[in-house]
Amino acid sequence: MIRRVGLPPDRKIRYRLRPGAYAILPCGGGLLLTRQLDSDEALQLPGGGIDPGESPLTALHREVFEETGWRIASPRRIGAFRRFVFMPDYGFWAEKMCTVYLARPTRRIGPPSEPHHEALFAGVSTAIRDLGNTGDQRMVSLAHRRGWIT
Repeated sequence: MIRRVGLPPDRKIRYRLRPGAYAILPCGGGLLLTRQLDSDEALQLPGGGIDPGESPLTALHREVFEETGWRIASPRRIGAFRRFVFMPDYGFWAEKMCTVYLARPTRRIGPPSEPHHEALFAGVSTAIRDLGNTGDQRMVSLAHRRGWIT
């Protein structure tokens, strides 16, 4: 069973299943994160939805590149969580199934290609405190406790 974070589902709402792939990206003593500038501007783990017919790893590479402008290598699945949220960009309620990977950023190609995204670096303690959802915070905390990131 995959752990739920955040609010429980509302029985009156019909949720669409939305699988996604996200990355914890240690680099230079910090973490490569993203911030969506047209929303609440909270820090986020780079990643996003897996398109129909797309593999989770293909989605992970695509989403990280779109949101940060970086290429990554050696992704390794470290956990998953689910949360029930409204997705304003898509106009529907979703049960987000978030699979989280630990990967290594290898090369910055350019700025994020996805509009209104900013790539930035933050320390692990800042990420744990400021990431915009409890699931992201817990996954970074877990990776830190296990010594996978410092």
